[in-house]
Amino acid sequence: MPTFNRRVAIGLIAIAASAGALAQSFPSKPIRVIVPYPPGGTTDIVARLAAQQIGEKLKTQVIVDNRAGANGAIGAVEVARAPADGYTLLMATASTHGINSAVYRNLPYDAVKDFSPVSNVASTPNIIAVHPSVPAKNLQELLALARAQPGKLNFGSTSLGGSPHMSAELLKMMANVDMVHVPYKGAAPMLTDLMGGQVQIGFDNLPSTIGFVKAGKVRAIAVTTPQRWPGAPDIPTVAESGLPGYEVSGWFGLLAPAGTPKAVVDTLQQAVADALKQPEVRQQLLDLGASPVGSTPDAFARQIAADVQKWRDVVKTTGLKLD
Repeated sequence: MPTFNRRVAIGLIAIAASAGALAQSFPSKPIRVIVPYPPGGTTDIVARLAAQQIGEKLKTQVIVDNRAGANGAIGAVEVARAPADGYTLLMATASTHGINSAVYRNLPYDAVKDFSPVSNVASTPNIIAVHPSVPAKNLQELLALARAQPGKLNFGSTSLGGSPHMSAELLKMMANVDMVHVPYKGAAPMLTDLMGGQVQIGFDNLPSTIGFVKAGKVRAIAVTTPQRWPGAPDIPTVAESGLPGYEVSGWFGLLAPAGTPKAVVDTLQQAVADALKQPEVRQQLLDLGASPVGSTPDAFARQIAADVQKWRDVVKTTGLKLD
């Protein structure tokens, strides 16, 4: 028995030494962060800020690679199938790792089993905005307009089944209104059409829309979080505007392929946490309309699992399926 115990101890020491050596040698080449959406949207903005900071902390090049399509599934699958060495990461969202699992029957990846969570980087409200020609000045007026013209108002979102789209579906369900969905491939084309009046209402992540609100090109109606956003305190929440209990929060976090060594995951998470402690980085995110998070891998894993269950419950109630 002593001999067996000695062998186990030696094996554990060897594993620990190997993990330590791996952490010390990582990274030894550039890291690629896949953004599963087009350039210019909130996910892309947050990813580029995170990539810059991680690169500086780890003294390596961090490349952002946009792989858009299928509401983030194309980029997510690429990361899920990548070598589990920490050199290919995903900037995941509430859509890719919450909503997709609920609304797509044939999703080609498992949001929980196929990834190693690193850290939630930032969270943000979604925002409801309208073209200036829309007579509604608040949510109650907008809902009254929708009820008076069932099926006549169009709303744009950044993707089919994305967090902004599901914000609208939840609103429709809770308020019992009928509006027509016009899905876009990213925030930029949706906002272009919203400002041009091709759609009357837009649902988007706050960071990519707030600049146009401040410029007067679109009018903010409400944010989807339980509390008002500190950077835009004049915009009320959906809940306080007449739909108590309504809540949707967007988030943006880094994931590695399942099986990535813990030492590598911890190195990446520490780089994110250190970056988010910097006042200038925190302010950059707040200016964008995003709140810095910097969660641990375990906390992020629990958040993803909870999000998957939340949206499965919503889809079960509404019957919404996208494939």
